[in-house]
Parts: sequence; structure tokens; C-alpha cells
Amino acid sequence: MSLSQAFEEIIEKRRSNRKFDPNVEVPDEVIKKSLERSILAPNSSNMQLWEFYWIKDPALQKDFHAYCLNQNAARTAKQLVVFVTRQDHWKKRVQWHLDLIKKGITGDTTPNQDKLMTYYGKLMPLAYGTDQFGFLTALRSTLSNLIGAFRPMTRMRGRADQRITVHKSCALAAQTFMLSIAAEGFDSCPMEGFDAVRVKKALGLPEMAEINMIISVGKGTEAGVWGKRERVPYEEVVIIK
Repeated sequence: MSLSQAFEEIIEKRRSNRKFDPNVEVPDEVIKKSLERSILAPNSSNMQLWEFYWIKDPALQKDFHAYCLNQNAARTAKQLVVFVTRQDHWKKRVQWHLDLIKKGITGDTTPNQDKLMTYYGKLMPLAYGTDQFGFLTALRSTLSNLIGAFRPMTRMRGRADQRITVHKSCALAAQTFMLSIAAEGFDSCPMEGFDAVRVKKALGLPEMAEINMIISVGKGTEAGVWGKRERVPYEEVVIIK
């Protein structure tokens, strides 16, 4: 089987399954391997502003059934993983990158090393920095308007733009996780129906952390698949210019 055929098989297998077989366990190794693959997902500037909470404690799992509104996908799941955005970790990630770059310097810096030092040492703090008076937001907006009038540039102004960026990256990790689960012969369901306030409190998360999605995992059943997978026609959603 070619790589293309293998990938097609995984794509076809991955369905949102909302009712799992109570008699089939999902080995921890499957979740661990899938989370390791999730870490390899593409993300903005390799900042990796995410955390993945693997809910293993039985009592906490039961609490999460309620937090997920007691939907079947949560109640029948054998494993639960919460995908969280950590915009507030940007300083730690910047320092991590700078330490890696410095570790690779053996003599005079190369042009690429200089660019990376500038990128993570100056551009990332400008992109992700916040202050209580909104000065950085105003500065980013001003620069976007001035520079953007003459050439294309990324328009990253306030916290809303930052949130969109980290949520997109986290969602890519979540999709990687679900594809990996399918490749391992199990099923998953991404849940957006949950009480984010209670989930954050249960996980001890700070204000700036946000829940991207909660993914339940198990061995899917026929009853858990709600009909044939229908999609809007290719011609309606693919626009060729």
C-alpha cells in the first residue's frame, strides 16, 4: 500500500463517533503515541503555545462527563484529552528558542542565527506582548497601518489576533491527534459542547489559558456514527483564481 493509500484509509476511517464500546479499552500507549505525534503538528512560529491534558483519574473523568454536558461521547469514552491554548507561555517559549539558538553558536554567529535571534528576541515579544494600558496593542495597530500601506505584512494587533493564532495552532495539534487515533485502530470525537469555566477550574488553569476542544477516545460503535458523511460539493467550497 502506498503512503497516499494509507493516508486515504486513515481519512476515511476518522469519523466523529459519539458512542463507544464499553467493553473495549484504549491502551495508554495509544494515547501517549498520539500525543507525541500531536507535538509534531505545525504551529505558528514554532511557539507551541499549547498544553494537552490527559484525563486519567477515574473521579476526574466522571466530573468531566458533567462538564461535557453528559453527552454520550464523553460518558462512554475510555480516554479524554483536553487541548488547551497557552498564550501566556509566550515568554517561556521565546526563551526556549533563544537558548536553543545560543547553544548552536560555536564561534561567530551565522546570518541565519542572527535572523533567528532577532525574530525570537524582538519580533515575538512585539507580537505577543501585552500591557494593562494597551500601549503594545496601539503600537502594533499603528505599525500595521503604516507599514501595511506600502507592503504586505502580518496584521497582528490585539489579543483577538493573538487568540486566533494560538487556537489555529492548537486545532492543528488536535487534528493530528485524531488522525493518529484512527491510525491506531480507534475512534474519537472532538467536543465543543462543554462548560469552559468548570473545565479551567478543574485543571487549575489561569485566566489567559483557553480550552480549544476536548477529545474523547474509544472503540466506536455503529450507533455512534450519525449517518453517512455528507459534505458540500467540491465545486462550492474550492474556488480557483
